[in-house]
Amino acid sequence: MDLHGKVAVITGSGRGLGLAYARALAAAGARVVVNDVDAEVVDAAVDAITSAGGVAVGVVAAVGDSAAAELLTGTAVREFGRLDVMVTNAGILRDRVLWKMTDDDFDAVVKVHLRGTFTCARAAAVRMREQGEGGRIVLISSPAGQRGNFGQTNYAAAKASIVAMARTWAMELSRADITVNAVVPVAATEMTKTIPAFAPVIEEAERTGAPLPGWLRKDEGLGTVEDVAALITFLASDSSKDITGQAIGIGGDRLALWAHPAEKAVAFADGGWSADTIAERWHDGVGAEPETYGIPAPQAPEA
Repeated sequence: MDLHGKVAVITGSGRGLGLAYARALAAAGARVVVNDVDAEVVDAAVDAITSAGGVAVGVVAAVGDSAAAELLTGTAVREFGRLDVMVTNAGILRDRVLWKMTDDDFDAVVKVHLRGTFTCARAAAVRMREQGEGGRIVLISSPAGQRGNFGQTNYAAAKASIVAMARTWAMELSRADITVNAVVPVAATEMTKTIPAFAPVIEEAERTGAPLPGWLRKDEGLGTVEDVAALITFLASDSSKDITGQAIGIGGDRLALWAHPAEKAVAFADGGWSADTIAERWHDGVGAEPETYGIPAPQAPEA
């Protein structure tokens, strides 16, 4: 995939998935703006990219407020003359069950994930529309946003909202030839290890040094951060110019298109529904096959 001539901003790209995205885009020829809240982490990421022959600059900023978004897009334009790709990856966790989650826990996660995605995408859209040459906005969601996850009210809510924003912005920016897609990654990271369904498997692989087993890479779609980076590179390229408004999952050996929410079952009652009628008909009607919720724990195949 050839990204020469393109300029990309990747928020939260000092380590983990974000760093993998930045390295992949740079390896494909894009000039990249690396971002993290830790200056040493930013410097190390920039060094890693430039040592491999890529072109990168770093910005130390906490994503969330408009000022940080303007700093990131402004750096891209000042250093490289333009902006073609925005990847909104920055995030934090403050996991707690509902009755123990504080206002600060909720607000901190929503500010970085949701407001940070909004402010950075908005700044990118303004610049891309001014350039008049289209662009790519890639929003990072999560399986938690698609299914829910225990102890992650704040994170799941933000990640679900990010997919909704992708669909909305795909409509709003289509005339400007700016695509907007949400990526639902699954990879072995420090953040993923906080998800009970995946933590034991990842920790065991780290303990033994063995690669993740094939069944996990295929059946569960859990792999390395580099596995996910391929999709980011594709969505940043001209090859994806006709793909927008989608939620696309990737992890391990698995690539998937997530369905948009739709009515699964419908029933009618002449003159409308009463509470008693709903109760009488629910289990044999629209509620006969209720939807699942939560991220299921990985199931190893039987020996």
